[in-house]
Amino acid sequence: MKYYIVDAFTDQPFGGNPAGVVLLEGDSFPSETLMLQVAAELRYSETAFVRRLSPTEYHVRYFTPKAEVELCGHATIATFSLLHQMQLAEGECLCHTLAGDLRIEVGEKVMMQMATPSIVATVDDTDEIYRALGLADYLPTLPVQIAYSGLPDIMIPISDVAILNGLQPTMEAVAAITQKHKAVSFHMFAFGNDGYTAHVRDFAPLYGVPEESATGTANAALTHYLAVNSVIPRQGDFAFLQGEAMGRPSVVATRIAIDGNIYVGGTAYVLASGKFNLVFKASKCG
Repeated sequence: MKYYIVDAFTDQPFGGNPAGVVLLEGDSFPSETLMLQVAAELRYSETAFVRRLSPTEYHVRYFTPKAEVELCGHATIATFSLLHQMQLAEGECLCHTLAGDLRIEVGEKVMMQMATPSIVATVDDTDEIYRALGLADYLPTLPVQIAYSGLPDIMIPISDVAILNGLQPTMEAVAAITQKHKAVSFHMFAFGNDGYTAHVRDFAPLYGVPEESATGTANAALTHYLAVNSVIPRQGDFAFLQGEAMGRPSVVATRIAIDGNIYVGGTAYVLASGKFNLVFKASKCG
């Protein structure tokens, strides 16, 4: 089992959002227990397990240190950037995931088609959400909504970038609220009038990820949310700055195509590689 550590949404080492990528051989995935153990050993927010079906077709499964998830944007960008750099993938590829089949445009920059976006629900009682973020009695100017583009995330408006970067959440409360709403993360955003569509932070403690420095699926969902709420056009290219508070700034590019599909993309830096040596001894009994 060969593994790689790849920093997504950056072209510099130790930037962006790191993911584990495991390239598999054979006709099937290992057991879910083993993939979960590998993801926990690598300790990144997500690890992608990749089966190459043909030069243009792949099957990918994603594991956090605690559970399998349907899709992970930054791990997908990391995976196909790695495959491109290894000269294993080029042009339009098909990626099979639990969230559906996605088109991936593979080149120096990788752009991935996200799952069909939607607004899952509007959260009317927002008090507990803002209390969990340390912002009691906060009145948002945009709705708090659960948006989906592969994973359901709670979109949470913040009034300015300084407040956003100063948030000190109670992670236990964040985990309980995301579980209550059957969501993956709190995805906070603020506008900075500095060339970026928005500055963002993402907390997903329910899945063992206190904060992520770049989240493809959540920013795709945010792109749809902003378009639905008439903040941005329903077609065009956008850019989100994430990871500032972690010292790992990442630029996540998104695009709303003419057909309404949302793409997320960027570059990635292959930081390290290695091999798992897994030899299991038979247990003794009797």
